[in-house]
Parts: sequence; structure tokens; C-alpha cells
Amino acid sequence: MTSSKIPGQLVWLWLSAVVIVLDQITKHMIVDRFSLYERLDVFPHFNLTLAYNSGAAFSFLADAGGWQRWFFTAIAVGASVMILIWLARLTRAETLQGVALSLILGGALGNFYDRLVLGHVVDFLDFYWGDYHFPAFNIADTAITIGAGLILLDMLLGAKKRHD
Repeated sequence: MTSSKIPGQLVWLWLSAVVIVLDQITKHMIVDRFSLYERLDVFPHFNLTLAYNSGAAFSFLADAGGWQRWFFTAIAVGASVMILIWLARLTRAETLQGVALSLILGGALGNFYDRLVLGHVVDFLDFYWGDYHFPAFNIADTAITIGAGLILLDMLLGAKKRHD
């Protein structure tokens, strides 16, 4: 099947697969080599560490008693279906949105797998300033953040084009 026969921007699903694979490989490497909360100084203001997050972003609802695992799993499934539909409906010219949504989809599915199989998300990227540590995150979270940023950029560029 050529890319001209693939509807919308579904051609970018390879990027989602790359995100999932990189996310899972890096998580497995950290889990295999680190004990929980063990830290390795990499650069000033950056460590590798092993942390588990049973909640959502910034450990939201992490101590909710277990129901949140299935709640966030259901949200990931629903969001993934919506993203797939959105990707299929994009035009060939909406490439930046296609890339952005594929990054978000890959990140959502990477964390979905962790929640479904492990009951928590594996986080390991630890940025800090002094004694303040930003909540640890992973490759999936990074892809979601970059994808969201690209959607905002696309919105700004689209607004600029409409005003020109």
C-alpha cells in the first residue's frame, strides 16, 4: 500500500511505533539495572532514577487505592481511538498535526502498556535544581509533551497564515 492510499495522516503511525519501542526498551533497561529510587548522576541537574507512578502526570491520584489504574487505562484507550480517527481525517497538507498526534499516540500507548501489564508507569528521567526535583518522567511522557507543543505550534502557525 503506497502512502497515497493511506487515509489522512495515518502514514505517521510508524512514528508512534518508534516511540513505543524506544519507551519500552529504555524502561526495561532502567528496571533491569536500578533498584527503586536508586539514582545515577549523569549531568549537573539531571539523574537517571527508577520510580513507579500509579497515578497520572505529576503522580496525580497515585495514592487513590488502585481504581485509578483502570481509569487511566480506559482514558488511554479512548484517547488513542480518538487520535486514530483524527489522524485518518487529516488532510495531506496537515503534516505537522499528523506528526504531533503520532507522537502523542505513541506516548499514550507506551504508558498504557505499563499500566496494563505492570499496574504502574515506569519513570526514570530526573531533572532537578538544588533540592527541587521535577517529577520523574519517561520517553512516552516526552513524546506526549513534544506532540502537544507541536499542536500548539501548528495552531499558532495556522492563525498567522489566516491573518496574512
